[in-house]
Amino acid sequence: MSSTNSTDNSLPECDLQLSLSDLPSWRRAGLAYNSYNHALREKFRCRVQKVSIDAGFTCPNVDGTVAIGGCTFCDNRSFSPSRRLPRAGILGQIDQSIARMKNRYQDCQHFLAYFQPATNTYAPVDRLRTVYTEALRHPQVVGLALGTRSDCVGDEVLELLEQLARGTYLSVEYGMQTMHNRSLDWMNRGHHHDSFLDAVERSRGRGFEICAHVMLGLPGESHEEMLATARELARVQIDAVKIHNLYCVKNTRLAEQVAAGEVQLMEHDDYVTTVVDFLELLPPSMVIERISGDAPPDYFVGPQWCLDKPAVKRAIEAEFTRRDTWQGNRYSCP
Repeated sequence: MSSTNSTDNSLPECDLQLSLSDLPSWRRAGLAYNSYNHALREKFRCRVQKVSIDAGFTCPNVDGTVAIGGCTFCDNRSFSPSRRLPRAGILGQIDQSIARMKNRYQDCQHFLAYFQPATNTYAPVDRLRTVYTEALRHPQVVGLALGTRSDCVGDEVLELLEQLARGTYLSVEYGMQTMHNRSLDWMNRGHHHDSFLDAVERSRGRGFEICAHVMLGLPGESHEEMLATARELARVQIDAVKIHNLYCVKNTRLAEQVAAGEVQLMEHDDYVTTVVDFLELLPPSMVIERISGDAPPDYFVGPQWCLDKPAVKRAIEAEFTRRDTWQGNRYSCP
């Protein structure tokens, strides 16, 4: 978790050979990596889950400001339950999401309002302040998470986020995807890696957590190039990362490329191996918010194996056990 907002339970970055009592809490708990669920329990001392909110934002990569058509892989309806349902107001969406969560997490009473689909800092600051503040009014909401792009956090937006972070937990998720500019060009991202680095530097010291989204299995990226992205994350020293394979949903440019045989999606075993290799290179303090992704079956094209997220998680954990390794085992200080 962010060093500005939480107790540091991590290993000293350059000394991994410590006694059991000096190990980070996630390792003492028998985990192979610093999972988000564990980190949230450490912070809030109870289970906390995200509930998805759609504030109706668009994206500069869709509306023509940066590009048109969006990213090659993108259909926001497949990424967010809130965009697949009739949209109520902010508080109504939170109530709907909590009701759905209760079926799975009956003991959960505290939630993060997750502004998920589209670009959730891409609006006038007054509108952003209104929707964020409304979400925080919900009695069961204990913090915010905002999914956004690195080219959509101007100074006024960052000042607003800094103000919010003084009074609540706040995580800002930037879509890094990869450090390789040719891959960003392939996906029609509309910016290069230097945009991510700039946003991170301008976000530091503002009291909120900085999270990066990363995709593995992008066309043309070798195993070593994917691991180069891990090393770059470690060098940049952000707080958290979300990782998943490139998967394909209907009605996207990627779906056309997969159907034409132009793009081959990553196989299960390759993904499991790569994720473990990737996590070994990250600092032990970095929170791992996600290790796989999926989409609803009615939107989904492939690969089929990623629809069973529990099985993917078990396979990754089994690979950690087989190797007798853990997150940070091959981490080198910048």
